[in-house]
Amino acid sequence: MKPARILKHIDPPHTWSQVVNGEWAAELLQAQLDEWWPKLFGYHMLKLGGLSCELASGHCNIQHQICIDKFNPLHNVVADPFALPFVEKAFDVCLIAHQLDYCSDPHRLLREIDRVTMDDGYLLLSGTNPISVVGLRALLPWNRKRYPWKGRMFMPMRIKDWLSVLNYEVVFHENFAILPATHHQACSAWMEGMLSESCAGIGSMYLIVARKRTVPLKPIKPTWKVRRQLAPLGMNCRTKASSKRQC
Repeated sequence: MKPARILKHIDPPHTWSQVVNGEWAAELLQAQLDEWWPKLFGYHMLKLGGLSCELASGHCNIQHQICIDKFNPLHNVVADPFALPFVEKAFDVCLIAHQLDYCSDPHRLLREIDRVTMDDGYLLLSGTNPISVVGLRALLPWNRKRYPWKGRMFMPMRIKDWLSVLNYEVVFHENFAILPATHHQACSAWMEGMLSESCAGIGSMYLIVARKRTVPLKPIKPTWKVRRQLAPLGMNCRTKASSKRQC
């Protein structure tokens, strides 16, 4: 298994138009997120990266949304993803769309996201599945300089293992986009529905929804007390005759 941290810097795409079949990928990912937006509540949401900024979240109950990127025009904050300018536990929901695929140190990025996520907050994370039709196209040498093959692709199980180390509970995981992009959208949607159960493991993209769980460092002691066991009481067996002898 290749190490997660590398020394090479990878420039992430700042818009879906830079990705091959990016509109198709964004549309399928948007359909997955639209099912989750009404289920999320809170006051602040973070959307990290240009790809996350372009995903619509108007149906989400969280009104205050911060988009971080350098070049995407939809951003409202420019910051280093490894050093976010926010206090700890500032956001109720964080969206990271395909950011780990282009990150030189995904462990460090997840730790920074964990720092700014409040307890019981949600993390929505997507990426490209290497064991898929799209993932296998990375073996072609002429695709290595184009997105999404320019970045790295991690297995969803590996991502969930990283999240478990940070004490996140995965509440949802689904692979989708089994078939490559095609102009026949109606036929493609019908085939996706037919293959969604049997071939879900080879979906081109995945969406993981995890919730941050916090275990108290000091265990809470129970308020109830253990009932004391019954013990025989000592009885005075002296009689009047024995008391006269002592006198």
